[in-house]
Amino acid sequence: MRTLVRTLTPAVALLLLTGCTGGGAGVHGKPGSAGVRDPLFRGLGNGGYDVQHYALTLEYDPDTSHLEGTAEITARATQDLSSFNLDLHGLKVDGATVDGKEAAANRAGDELTLRPHRDIDKGRTFRTVVRYSGEPQTITDDDEEKSEEGWLETRSGALAVGEPSGSMAWFPSNNHPSDKATYDITVTVPKGLQAISNGEPAKPKTTGGSRTYAWKSRQPMASYLATLAIGDYKVTPSRTSTGLPVLTAVDPAVGKKYAQLIAQVPEIVEWGEENFGRYPFSSAGVIVVPEGDVGYALETQTKPVIPVNELPDTLVHEIAHQWFGNSVTPKSWKDMWLNEGFATYAEWIWHEDFDATPAKESFAAAFADDSNWAFPPADPPSAAEVSEKPVYDRGAMVLHKVRQAVGEKAFFEIVKGWAQEHRHGNASTADFTSYLEEKSGKDLTELWDTWLYGMDKPASP
Repeated sequence: MRTLVRTLTPAVALLLLTGCTGGGAGVHGKPGSAGVRDPLFRGLGNGGYDVQHYALTLEYDPDTSHLEGTAEITARATQDLSSFNLDLHGLKVDGATVDGKEAAANRAGDELTLRPHRDIDKGRTFRTVVRYSGEPQTITDDDEEKSEEGWLETRSGALAVGEPSGSMAWFPSNNHPSDKATYDITVTVPKGLQAISNGEPAKPKTTGGSRTYAWKSRQPMASYLATLAIGDYKVTPSRTSTGLPVLTAVDPAVGKKYAQLIAQVPEIVEWGEENFGRYPFSSAGVIVVPEGDVGYALETQTKPVIPVNELPDTLVHEIAHQWFGNSVTPKSWKDMWLNEGFATYAEWIWHEDFDATPAKESFAAAFADDSNWAFPPADPPSAAEVSEKPVYDRGAMVLHKVRQAVGEKAFFEIVKGWAQEHRHGNASTADFTSYLEEKSGKDLTELWDTWLYGMDKPASP
């Protein structure tokens, strides 16, 4: 290459060396960053573009554990791009195009780097298609429980769950909460199995021994909230009193004894609307799986995944996440308490409304638990601790102290306003504290210093 470049004009040589073949007059792109420098998960996500839409076309056979996938990703460049990255774990890339032309693809661990045929100008919308295949993998987290996420094989199929990083085990993405997009997920499985995902379904189609399911998520979704449940499910549609579609998918192994509780989903959604404001999505639901399929519940968008041993409090918790975490999504993983503190406090309010247990009693129990004082809720020290108790229970304690500080009526007005103002967006802890002080008209610095950021447990609640 050096010999060839010396025979060319300097301008042409520069084009060859940078891989630029004409991204605009006088414009030469730069690689998008690998990672968005999240303070806890520095390798997740990518810079240089903003995804608008994912269209995933998948085919999975549980007998062979083989996945064939095509991901069509529509994105807008936020800089002049010569190359960009996607997060993808384990699967083989069979080919990639950008705007219909073949793109060079390179792998380094979980980073897939694509170099398009032409540089992409800042502000331009472009379409990437990645074809991939293989056996999707389970990812083990660094937390104390060694939680498993990604692609989990089950009794009759598979379950895909993605918090915080597991979605890259089944599709390439900009895998960080700060980049939300709409989704179309189409899945072909052997006839006799169901494929349940986020959003609303189209009518399934049967061809030979296969059945294809198509799901559409019209409102933006963070990649970690995407889910796919393949197996033998009983699917039951219903509606709330206001007409919102509700779909429950229950593994038959769960049995009938939980049917009455699962039927409460519309009631819980309506209760959430009374306390948090208008439900943020075009449908609701739940996916209930047997013990052993997954070791935790997850607030996957519109259809939380819940192991049967986690009912009933967790049902309230995960439905509350549809407002807090799913619609109002954290800017970084350090802001996780905005998800979990609100969802935990929703449980306290539910018990207050239906079990005659005042929130102050739930607060007192959490205050007495020394494990809640291991670190401040707004400052988890590492990725391994992002799902530990201080993020949940002490996060809820922060909200109870705010309720006491601003008063009952103002508190619920502020909660509804927060959910509405940041609907389908991203927000940080700083956004929340500023919003609350502005709307309440109070200086809450002492409250934040003690309950949100403080290391030491106060002498009394």
